[in-house]
Amino acid sequence: MSSSRRAVGWARYLTPAPESFRLGLVCLGVGSIEGKVVIQQARALQSYAAVLVTEGRGWLRWNGRYHDIVAPTMFWLPPGVQHAYAPDPQGWSEWWALFDGDATQVYKQFGYIDLDQPVQRVHDTDALVTAFHSLARASQPDDPRSDVEAASAMHHVINAAYKSISASGSPQSPVLRSLMHDAYSSVSVEAHASRLGMSVTSFRKAVRRAAGCSPKEYVLRLRLNRAKELLVSTDLPIAAVGRRVGYDDAGYFSRLFTRKTGVAPSQFRESQRRMGGDLQA
Repeated sequence: MSSSRRAVGWARYLTPAPESFRLGLVCLGVGSIEGKVVIQQARALQSYAAVLVTEGRGWLRWNGRYHDIVAPTMFWLPPGVQHAYAPDPQGWSEWWALFDGDATQVYKQFGYIDLDQPVQRVHDTDALVTAFHSLARASQPDDPRSDVEAASAMHHVINAAYKSISASGSPQSPVLRSLMHDAYSSVSVEAHASRLGMSVTSFRKAVRRAAGCSPKEYVLRLRLNRAKELLVSTDLPIAAVGRRVGYDDAGYFSRLFTRKTGVAPSQFRESQRRMGGDLQA
C-alpha cells in the first residue's frame, strides 16, 4: 500500500424490525474500507462487530490490552467494551459487520466467537471475503426482505470465520478425535487426557472450546447420532443397537434415548422409515 493512499470505503446500515430478532441473529451493518483508515478512538459499541483485515497491519486496544494486527487477521468486538484500533501509517484494507441477537450467545458457547482470543489469524481469506461479499449483497436497506437474507448471510460470515481461523471445531481437533475414536467404548476422561498429555481440567476446557459442551455431552451426541442411523438403516433389535453404541443395559439405553430425543427408539425407527422409506443398507 502507498503511504499517500487515501481511505476509500462504503457502508450499509440496517434497522431490523423487532420481529426479525426472533431469527436469533440480525445484521445491523456491513462495510469495507481501504487505505489510511481513520483511528477509531476509544469507544464502546451497542452491538457485536466482526472486523477482517485483509491487507496491512496496525493495532487494537481491547479490554485494556494491546494486540498487534497483521493481515490477514480477524477480530471480534463485543458490545459495551471500550476499544480502539488503527492501521499503521500505510493504512490497511478491512471488512466489517455489525450484528446482534440471542444466537451470539450460542456462537460464543461453541467457540465460534472467541472473546478470550479476540484477534486471530485467518488461513482462508478468500472464503471469508466471499462471505462478506454475500452479506453486502444481502444487506439492501430498501428491500423489505433484507432482514431475513442479511441474517442468513451473517450466520454464514460467522461460520466462514470459524472455519477460516481454526480447525479446532472439526474432527481434526486432537481432543475431539480422541473422543470420536472411543465414543462407543468405556474410556474415561482421565484416560483421554493422559493419552494426549493433558490435565483433566485442560482436556475438559479444550473440548468445551471445540464442541461447546463437556466431553460427556459430546460423546452422548455421537452415540445418539449413531443409534439413530442404526435404527433407520438396519433391523437390529433395540438392545443390539444400544450395545453397538456403548450401552449394555437395553433398558437404560431406551430410557436415555427417549429422554434426549423425545421419542422411544422403536417410535423413532417407525416414524423415520415412514418419512424416508426403507433406508436399509
